[in-house]
Amino acid sequence: MDTAITIIGAGVIGLAAGERISENFSNVFIIEKHPSFGRETSSRNSEVVHAGIYYPEGSLKAVLCVEGRELLYDYCIKHEIPYNRCGKLIVATNREEVKVIRDIKETARRNGVKLEILDKDQIAALEPEIFAVNALYSPDTGIVDTHSLMKSLETGIIHNGGQMVYGSEVTGIRKLDKGYEIKLMDADGQEFCFTTGIVINSAGLYADRIAAMAGINDENLAIHFCKGEYFRLKPPRNRLISRLIYPVPYHNMEGIGIHATVDLAGGVKLGPDVTYLDSNIQDYHVDVSKQEIFWRSAKKFLPFLSPDDLSPELAGIRPKTQKKGDPARDFYIAEESARGLKGFINLIGMESPGLTSCLSIANYILNLVINIE
Repeated sequence: MDTAITIIGAGVIGLAAGERISENFSNVFIIEKHPSFGRETSSRNSEVVHAGIYYPEGSLKAVLCVEGRELLYDYCIKHEIPYNRCGKLIVATNREEVKVIRDIKETARRNGVKLEILDKDQIAALEPEIFAVNALYSPDTGIVDTHSLMKSLETGIIHNGGQMVYGSEVTGIRKLDKGYEIKLMDADGQEFCFTTGIVINSAGLYADRIAAMAGINDENLAIHFCKGEYFRLKPPRNRLISRLIYPVPYHNMEGIGIHATVDLAGGVKLGPDVTYLDSNIQDYHVDVSKQEIFWRSAKKFLPFLSPDDLSPELAGIRPKTQKKGDPARDFYIAEESARGLKGFINLIGMESPGLTSCLSIANYILNLVINIE
């Protein structure tokens, strides 16, 4: 074999897996079609470190998020990655929502996440400019500098002897008696092949296509592009909150509502919304006509806002495996020996809380690799 282990995709999860695996194995390649890491979902998100509040008890999302949160904070301290454990308020603005946040508190408790219900006076003491009749307070939610995190993970891979292969797109995968042949096309359009013992598919938005190249055509693993857009608060309104402020989540957890997210530079952005795209084409256009919708949504809990306080910011795309209106799906992480593909590990539907969970996901993948017989 030309290499022992190949990871396809250099988003934050692929990088985290690459660093962890290259600590334990030699001859590890990370293949990325873009010129550098994190060019898609990993760089177009809220940069939130989630506490693990919403996910079903026992799900991979719940378990890996709670584990990953503390691993991520510890990693940030060790490697001097900028972060802020600023906390989050999930706000109820009417009586119906009060019951919902009490249900959320119970879900969080089962996941091992401690939340506190606050009354109006307690909310005002933390965030005097917002409106809420009750709120859940999560002290363990925070934000992280995602670019610095990914750069540190890349540095770790290189230090461990792993190889970063940028500007190379996977165009074919063929199962061999032992291992796989991978066909690549470089930035100049030249094709070449190499062999590898193990393949880890961490291709994000295109993970289902990579799986299909290996012979897995499973409708349950098809990725549906779900776009989220953001608007930024203009100064001086951005200085009126210091924590993350979230509304009650959407039905089926398609999204967690247009929320207010502080960043490490002192800014605040609103979003993301939820729009399923008709085709799996990367569309990062921000629709300026949505400005009033964002304003009306956020004004329920940020009463100081006027429409002119918002400006277009960015858009990202979630790689969802559930269709619009369907129940939320868990991460799909599996070594595919049962499908006749020994040594092929799929990571599909790696949306939020993928960033928070990246280091715990890396540990999970390492265990799968170690246990391949």
